[in-house]
Amino acid sequence: MTADLEEKTNRYGALLAEALEAASVAPPAGTPMERAAEECYEMASSYLEDGRHFREEGDLVNALASFSYGHAWLDAGARVGLFDVPTDGHLFTV
Repeated sequence: MTADLEEKTNRYGALLAEALEAASVAPPAGTPMERAAEECYEMASSYLEDGRHFREEGDLVNALASFSYGHAWLDAGARVGLFDVPTDGHLFTV
């Protein structure tokens, strides 16, 4: 079971890192929606860093949770139009 958790944690961490690279802020500069997009992006990025920290400490459960939460911030933002994201592939559910 530990091997499965480790594989899944590593896969989700890589997925979040790739999704962060693929997402870009969609709303026009200077608008409240741009600020909302930046905040969502920051949350996702922070969860990536948290997950990496937990993984380094050997806490795979919290690492996986952090990676999952981070991706949820991006996915939700993409769904409501805060991010331009690829619509094909495996990164987003849009």
